[in-house]
Amino acid sequence: MQMGGIQLKKIAEGVAMLEINLNHFIIHPTLIWDEQKAVLVDAGMPGSLDLIHAEMEKAGVPFEKLDAVILTHQDMDHIGSVPEILAESGHSITVYAHGLDKPYIEGERLLIKADPEKIDPARWESMPEEMKQMYLNPPKAKVDKVIGDGEVLPFGGGIEVIFTPGHTPGHCCLYLKKSKTLIAADAMVADNGKLHGPRQQVTPDMGTAMASLKKLLDFDIESVICYHGGLCHENVNEQIRKLAE
Repeated sequence: MQMGGIQLKKIAEGVAMLEINLNHFIIHPTLIWDEQKAVLVDAGMPGSLDLIHAEMEKAGVPFEKLDAVILTHQDMDHIGSVPEILAESGHSITVYAHGLDKPYIEGERLLIKADPEKIDPARWESMPEEMKQMYLNPPKAKVDKVIGDGEVLPFGGGIEVIFTPGHTPGHCCLYLKKSKTLIAADAMVADNGKLHGPRQQVTPDMGTAMASLKKLLDFDIESVICYHGGLCHENVNEQIRKLAE
């Protein structure tokens, strides 16, 4: 799969948003690091490894420093390059994900949105063969540690897990306590700095997904990183409040 360029955007000390251009859409994994280790939140589509590798170098973070990958949920564009990352690393990298998405990430079940039996037949027939093969043989990786709602992961001054199901059963957002940054994953999308709810066409349980946004009201948020749409940092608490209502 041919891919375009990337551009790193520093959000706070030790926090950067990656911008990975896949030609047909742009995605935004997050890199978090300190003097000892680095953590990648979500891993792009299959074939994103070189772009992620180069972006880490641009941030001054050696790939060898990568200690963990946190997967916000099971979707292909979030888990795609995890097997490549694990194979490339010369040491053990811990993979984190919520338990409800674990069997999909590990390949025990077909990814919910990549199951050919659940895809509209007309769409399946019109799909490029390369994409069909990716759906039939999705990337998979062992989840080493299951994360849960309210858990604080010991990276970057503390990363609190916010369980926000709906987009997938095990979807999670992450709150970086030190910088008051919310990694929204696909719970919201951004458009020119404006926050919107999740995309309905790829959110199986829209009602639950919208109800999950209410949990974000408990946090003082200064910046939001949306996987689709990028950074939003103006009146974000108020924007989230309006969406949650």
